[in-house]
Amino acid sequence: MLIKELTDLNGVSGNENEVREFIIDKIQNLCDSYMVDSIGNIITFKKGGSSKLKVMLSAHMDEVGFIVSGHTEKGFIKFKAVGGIDDRILPGKKVVIGKKKLGGVIGIKPIHQQEREERQKISKIKNLYIDIGADSKDEAEKLAPLGEFIAFDSDFIQLGPDCIKAKALDDRVGCAVLIEALKHSYDFDLYACFTVQEEVGLRGAQVAAYNVMPDVALVIEGTTCADVPDVEKHDYSTILGNGAALTIMDRTCYCDRELVQYLYEVAVQNNIKVQYKQTTTGGNDAGQIQRTGTGVKTASISVPCRYIHSPVSVMDIRDYEAVERLTIAALYQISKDKEFLRQQ
Repeated sequence: MLIKELTDLNGVSGNENEVREFIIDKIQNLCDSYMVDSIGNIITFKKGGSSKLKVMLSAHMDEVGFIVSGHTEKGFIKFKAVGGIDDRILPGKKVVIGKKKLGGVIGIKPIHQQEREERQKISKIKNLYIDIGADSKDEAEKLAPLGEFIAFDSDFIQLGPDCIKAKALDDRVGCAVLIEALKHSYDFDLYACFTVQEEVGLRGAQVAAYNVMPDVALVIEGTTCADVPDVEKHDYSTILGNGAALTIMDRTCYCDRELVQYLYEVAVQNNIKVQYKQTTTGGNDAGQIQRTGTGVKTASISVPCRYIHSPVSVMDIRDYEAVERLTIAALYQISKDKEFLRQQ
């Protein structure tokens, strides 16, 4: 399964090499050309018809993780977050460090040695450490030097008949959709961009968009899903199993309303399950792409993912399939309406 292969890879922001090599192997025969730019994005090009319309697809290769920031005298690793991670989930989690995938466990002062006040507080990352089994600072520095990247260690597993659990669903689901989209041909020039460093400021997308200068852009990604106990229904961002999620506005982007409506209508016409994201938090590569040059007509199509930015993200396979179907159906419809879209 493509998503399993992608989520099994490690690609913390700034260290996407493993993911990039895998994707290049998958796409090199699906496009007319591809390049890896100076920041590490993969920009693929697929020639269309005579239309001058340029369409950009974007999905980011990177995932949240950590970086080695220090070592204690007894050989424990101190670390910092790379991307947005909830400190509350960290104690007891397994991690792998560097290319050699050195195993480790995130530890904390034992509960029976904590004062009552300590037990009542959230453990901050500065009070945590990673135990790699080293017994000295010198040994720890050799095994896990300063600046080494750290990823969650989490297996891909099936949950029930329709759901899966994995790390890095944000945004390996988007990468999988782009690979599938490249298997089709369209009557416009398509640039499928696999970007880097989204989790630390949408950096790769900014570079890629200035390279492509598209007329229309679709960002494909995993987004928050909060349909869980103790959350009011009106506060659900998305609902697992309710299909592809369209964003109107988030913290970084106000999507083009006409394009969002266009995508919704394509979904309805093709009997694809679709929903609107109901919150305005978070953000993705659309925030940078939208503001490129004189402006880009931009929208997002997302797979709802519970427990995002954790080693146990959960998605419904049917939602992923809806996003894949909607993305490809929208591209075919844009082929028919290309001049109309270019004039908007």
